[in-house]
Amino acid sequence: MLNSLTPNLMVNDVEETIEYYTDILGFTLLKTVPEKGNPDWAMVKRNDVILMFQSAKSLKDELPKLKSQKPGGGLTFYIKVDRITELHEELVDNEVEIIADLESTFYDTIEFSIIDNNGYVLTFSEEK
Repeated sequence: MLNSLTPNLMVNDVEETIEYYTDILGFTLLKTVPEKGNPDWAMVKRNDVILMFQSAKSLKDELPKLKSQKPGGGLTFYIKVDRITELHEELVDNEVEIIADLESTFYDTIEFSIIDNNGYVLTFSEEK
């Protein structure tokens, strides 16, 4: 039985990524490792969405198969939301890089996509 999914994203700089997600995207920092100093890992949350970030060096040391991988890649996160226009305005005001603006889809949603400071794509979607 599967209970949840919490992505652990390879990032160039955990501290910079924490700042981006908390200051710009409105997430709350839950935990870092180590707790003091320059973190190798962090967990953030906004409402029911939880993400983890791990430094490229730390993750590659832990999982050597990832040595040739870079942060970002072709990964897209699809996040269901309420009040998408309010979220869109909030992120525009925070000067987030929007790569696909608000649009209605053939599958009855309204969506927009941004790219974060590590090259990951976040698509926000609300059902009509």
